[in-house]
Formats: sequence, C-alpha cells, structure tokens
Amino acid sequence: MVKQAVAAGVTRIIAVGVDLEHSRRVVALAHRHAEVFAGVGHYPTESAAPDINALRQLAADERVVAIGEVGLDFQDAQAPDRDVQMSRLGELLALAVDLDLPVSIHNRGAAAEVAAAITTHPGLRGAMHYFALEWDWAERFLGLGFYLSFAGLVTRPSRNALREVVKRCPTNRLLLETDSPYGQAHKRMGVPNRPAYLLDTATLVAELRGIGLDELAETERANALALFRKMT
Repeated sequence: MVKQAVAAGVTRIIAVGVDLEHSRRVVALAHRHAEVFAGVGHYPTESAAPDINALRQLAADERVVAIGEVGLDFQDAQAPDRDVQMSRLGELLALAVDLDLPVSIHNRGAAAEVAAAITTHPGLRGAMHYFALEWDWAERFLGLGFYLSFAGLVTRPSRNALREVVKRCPTNRLLLETDSPYGQAHKRMGVPNRPAYLLDTATLVAELRGIGLDELAETERANALALFRKMT
C-alpha cells in the first residue's frame, strides 16, 4: 500500500491512532516505512478514558508528528456523554500544547463545542480533519489558526457548499487527506480507500481552484511541513 501511494505521488503519510493500542501500532508502522509518520490519539467514541501518561510517553517518539485523532462526536449514539467527551478532549488538547504537537480534530455535530475547546488552549495548532461544514464554520476555524483538511467527500456531486469552501480556503491553510479506509471519492464508493487514492480528491481540488496538480502538490507539501513540523 505504501509503495502504491509513492508511485501515485503521495510521498508522506500520517497514520493516526484511535486508542492507545492502535497508536502503538501506527508508531511501529512509521518505524518500518520512511514515508509513514504517526499520530497518537483517542477517538471520542471510545468508552474507556484516554491514558494520558501512556500517550505522552508514546508521543515522545521521533516518528510522532501529531496528537490525533481526537475530538467530539455528538451524533454517535454509542459515544460517551457529552460532558465526558469534552473533559477528555480538554486533557488531550492540553497534552498537544504541552508537547508542541498539532492536533487532528474529529468533529461530528459539535462544531461550537470544538471551537470553544480550541479557544481555551492558547498556542494550540492543528487541522480540522475531514472538514465537511459550510463557509461560516470554515471561517471560524480559520480564524482560530487551524487548517482545513478535505477528503473524498468533496468529490460527491451533492456537496456544492463544501466545494465553495475548497475554492475560498486560503492557500496556506489547505490540506488534503484520504481518511483511509473511509472517505472514498465518489467514483470509488464501496471500495476501501487507500493513500494512493488521494489523487481522486486532488484532481478535483486543483480543478476547483483553477490550478495544476503540480502547483497543488507544492502547496500541500509546504502546508504539511508547516503544520506537522517533525515530518521531514
């Protein structure tokens, strides 16, 4: 899968953790492949509380470039209580600030609460993972200094409002992702996603912004290195 990604032009990959064990596995993966880096995190729908001390120790690894995936999910019926999620998110954001690492933030039905949490942690930086909201929210998160990360959702014909956000997003805050094995482009619905398929999204994003793929690639490289500073 890594070889296929590199052949497609995707030369840097961040594998993100959703719990402590998964975070350990993505760190190990990053040590096996020069093109892969890791994020250590705790998904908001996890029933158990995050082990902050263990995540802190794991995040000290040289291959860890982010705290994530973390965030809030108020739409999953199996997720913990909202107050529990918010308390846990506060701990994880504080960890990111303390370690000077960016965060990858998951948000479903909790945009206002996520924005409020960000404001309570001065110095926090990161990306709004799988951004799917309209311009008013995009503007708010951009105003908080965050990047917007777009996946295959933007390729779906019904997502005109999201396409407008892609067009209007400042060049230096635009990121692309696959969210593999999810986040498929419209033409690959039903097929597990993988990093090489980032080109599906990139092709449309370049078209929407009126630029070539080479220019978009340079923008993405510069933005990724600016945010994920350890990813060289």
